[in-house]
Order: sequence, then structure tokens, then C-alpha cells
Amino acid sequence: MFWSVTLSLFRGLGVSAELFVLTLLFSLPLGLVIAFGSMSKWTPFRRMAKRFPKLTGLAAFRPISAATDVLVWIIRGTPLMLQLIIIFYGPGMWFNNNIWAFENGRMTACVVAFVINYACYFSVIYRGGIEGVPAGQREAGEVLGMTKSQIFFKVTLMQVIKRIVPPMSNEIITLVKDTSLARIIAIAELVKAGEAYMKSDGITWPLFYTMVYYLLFVGVLTILFNRLEKKLDYFR
Repeated sequence: MFWSVTLSLFRGLGVSAELFVLTLLFSLPLGLVIAFGSMSKWTPFRRMAKRFPKLTGLAAFRPISAATDVLVWIIRGTPLMLQLIIIFYGPGMWFNNNIWAFENGRMTACVVAFVINYACYFSVIYRGGIEGVPAGQREAGEVLGMTKSQIFFKVTLMQVIKRIVPPMSNEIITLVKDTSLARIIAIAELVKAGEAYMKSDGITWPLFYTMVYYLLFVGVLTILFNRLEKKLDYFR
């Protein structure tokens, strides 16, 4: 029994790890894009406001930043479980077209929900890190004749990484535990694998056994993040 439970949980861990890796792979770059959108200063109505004095309020309207902020507000303000249910079941109920009706469709829907959710959280961390770099350093780069891209990659980026590692590590560790929500749409991840024995055999110890897998997973990540923070200590 012990070895059968171990193998079953190990397979569940593989599903959880797959969801974890795919979520990070897509949400980290998407979060940066959302952060830049949130910081966008594009104001398309500035010229119109100059021609029509009564519309001066439109001069400060930044549509990209506003739309991004609304998206982040909605995603951060609602549970991931609810988002997962809506993304997976919504298309079939509203349009009578289950877009996830293909092999690995459940996992794809789950990845989409997780990526959108964590990208919004990561965007706030990115934004805080970028805006936390003193403006004087960017201005010094401009005085030296550096382009905006050079300033970002050679001056801002390393300091941003240093600033965001602690909060980012917390979110990533939270992601490990949030993968258990995949069972809501019948994905056989780690917790569901342990829960199956409670329902079929009436035993609860496999559920406690899953704690060992989570602790090992989180322990490895904690060690990696601690080493990364030590390597970035020189950038003060």
C-alpha cells in the first residue's frame, strides 16, 4: 500500500510540477508586459484637449494604463478558484462551444487561468521594483548618452532584480500550493491523488503524506532563492 500511494503521489507531483513550470514560463514575461502597460504614459487626447479647452481633463487620460489597472484590479480582487471555473466552464455555457474539448484541454485551461492570475500579481512586483530605482540614476544614464534600452538593461534591470527577488519568491512559493486548485476541474494533481485514497479506501494518511512532497518542493525553491539573494548582495 505504501509504495502504491508513493507512486500515485509522485505522478500527482509530476502534474503539479508541470503546471508550476508552465505558469512561470508564461506569467513572468507576461507580467512584465502588463507592468509596462500599467506604467504607460500614452495620452491620445492631448492634442484634442488643446483645441477644445473644455476637454482639458482628457489630456491626462492614459487608456493603456487605465485598462491595465482595471484588469489587474479584477484579477487580484477575485479568487483564483473562481477564475479557473469561469475560464474552463464559461465558454461551453455561454457560447455552447467547449473550446477545451481536446486532449490535455483541462490542463491548458488551467494553465491559462494560472498564467493570467500570476502575471497580474507579478506585474505589481515588477512595477514596484522599476519605480523603486532612483530617477537620478536614469537621468545620469541619459547624460552619458545611453539610450532608453541601454539604461533599462544596464542600469535599472539588475537593481530591479535585487529588489523583487524576496516578494517574487513568496509568490512563486504560493504558486506551488495553489496548484492544488487544479483539482477543481478534475486534474489529478498531488492533493487529488492523495484525496482519492480517502474516498476509495477510507484512509487519511496519504493526505498527510502529500505534505512531505510539498515541503520538499518548497524547500528546494527556498534554497535556490536564498542562494540567488546572496549572489545579488553585491548590488547594494
